[in-house]
Amino acid sequence: MGIAVAGMDSLSERAAMMRGALQKSQTITDNVVTILGSFDSRLSALETAMRPTQIRTHAIRKAHENIDKSLKSAEVILAQFDLSRQAEAKILKGPHEDLEGYLGAIDQLRSTIRFFSSNKNFRNSDGVLNQANTLLAKAISKLEDEFKQRLNSYSKPIEPDRLFDGLPNALRPSSGSPGNQGDAGGKAMSHSHSEHQNIDLETAVYTPPTLIPPRIMPLLHDLAKQMVRAGHQQQFLRIYKETRSLVLEESLRKLGVEKLSKDDVQKMQWEVLEAKIGNWIHFMRIAVKLLFAGERKVCDEMFEGFDSLSDQCFAEVTASSVSVLLSFGEAIARSKRSPEKLFVLLDMYEIMRELHSEIEAIFKGKACTEIRESALGLTKRLAQTAQETFGDFEEAVEKDATKTSVLDGTVHPLTSYVINYVKFLFDYQSTLKQLFQEFETSDGTGSQLASVTMRIMQALQTNLDGKSKQYKDPALTHLFLMNNIHYMVRSVRRSEAKDLLGDDWVQRHRRIVQQHANQYKRNAWQKILQCLSIQGLTSSGGGSSVGDGGNSSGVSRALVKDRFKIFNMQFEELHQRQSQWTVPDTELRESLRLAVAEVLLPAYRSFLKRFGPLVESGKNPQKYVRYTAEDLERMLGEFFEGKNLSEPKR
Repeated sequence: MGIAVAGMDSLSERAAMMRGALQKSQTITDNVVTILGSFDSRLSALETAMRPTQIRTHAIRKAHENIDKSLKSAEVILAQFDLSRQAEAKILKGPHEDLEGYLGAIDQLRSTIRFFSSNKNFRNSDGVLNQANTLLAKAISKLEDEFKQRLNSYSKPIEPDRLFDGLPNALRPSSGSPGNQGDAGGKAMSHSHSEHQNIDLETAVYTPPTLIPPRIMPLLHDLAKQMVRAGHQQQFLRIYKETRSLVLEESLRKLGVEKLSKDDVQKMQWEVLEAKIGNWIHFMRIAVKLLFAGERKVCDEMFEGFDSLSDQCFAEVTASSVSVLLSFGEAIARSKRSPEKLFVLLDMYEIMRELHSEIEAIFKGKACTEIRESALGLTKRLAQTAQETFGDFEEAVEKDATKTSVLDGTVHPLTSYVINYVKFLFDYQSTLKQLFQEFETSDGTGSQLASVTMRIMQALQTNLDGKSKQYKDPALTHLFLMNNIHYMVRSVRRSEAKDLLGDDWVQRHRRIVQQHANQYKRNAWQKILQCLSIQGLTSSGGGSSVGDGGNSSGVSRALVKDRFKIFNMQFEELHQRQSQWTVPDTELRESLRLAVAEVLLPAYRSFLKRFGPLVESGKNPQKYVRYTAEDLERMLGEFFEGKNLSEPKR
């Protein structure tokens, strides 16, 4: 019980102590709240007192920021003024001494103009812009003069020798005679068609000359770029076109190119015109592959970055030179047609075909359309004129009415002319095939060429038949036809024409030759062979006769003598006449002599053996039996030699 009471007392004491502690804590809390309340009122008073100071400080800081920004803007403007003054000094000095520095100054001036154009809120920016634009205009004007001066300075005509150095070796001209001056610097330009055939056009290397030094091109390009950027495009194009076109024309003039009209061409003698056509073919090759190719390279480099102007300017630079070259070709294509022009027309057609792909590549673009079409038009006109000349030739051969006669029956000049003409045509087989393709005929080009050749040969035969009728002696008529057709056959067999005309043509015409040879023998020797016939020698009553029981039994001596006299007279006439006739082919001549000998000599030997004793036993036998068979054989060896009457007899 006592423990319980004691415990209760203890708890009471503790509770009393806790109440006292709580009362003290409350008192402290109240005191702290009072103190903090006083701090709050004092801080509010302090903040109110500090606010004006804070406002002033912010204003000062803002002012500093504005000052810094203004100073920086001023620095930029001053820098632009400084750079502008430097640029102005270089521009006023001119571009001649330091072109690169001058171009840099122009770029800086453009930068200054852009700066003030985008910052027009600056005071006096309009005045600065006006001054800068005026200075830029002066700079571009000086630049234009500099471009013109430099382009002129480095644009020089190309000497012919430099152009020849760019040709493949096989096409380089040889030194001509001193009298050949004026054409290609006195160098002979002509090469035969067959020589050109031997040149591999696919692998031939052409080296265009350097028209403007490579070290100069970048500077000229920069000048051009500045002029175009400044809106001086037309001035730049005018300067470039005038300068380069004159230089190009002068290069061609030095080469030997002449400006000739159709009237000039018509008045020229053929030999002169033929030489000029040969030169024109070379001039075209040199102009396209070297000069125009080099000019295109210069133009492309000059206009790099503004390619749209390149084609137009190139077309204007080359237009006059191209026109001079093509107009000569047009004058030839439109001139009066004649057979001898066919081969030069084919040569001209060939060179235009050869250059076609390069013309298309060099004269690319819409601006050059007219030039490309002019070149293509000339190619087609040459093809048309060549084909028409072909037709004219066939007709001219058939209707040739030249009075040139060959008294000795040899090959007529027309025959050799036509055959040489046809042989030359076969040098142009590939060209002719292209030419026939131009007109899209239904026949194959090979068969068409064969057909044309056959028609020409037939036209020649028809004409020769007419010419053979001029001879009064039928034997000479057939000798003439034999000679001429044999010449045709032999020429065909030895040329490419054989493959085109075929063996049938050759064999058929060989038979015609043989037929004329047989007709010659019949007409020339039939009459004299009748003298050696026994027919008509038997005695008819009057006159003496021999009856020895031999082969001459019952034959009149007088008739035999008469036969020998007639034979001698006729043979001497034949010998005199036919030794003046000509069989120009050795093999044919010997063959014809042999054919005559095979008929004449056995008949003469037989007649002489049978009837010679009748004469020899009489008076003056040598008067009647003048020749042995060997004499006749020797004299036959003199036939068809084309001897003149004044030549002594052998």
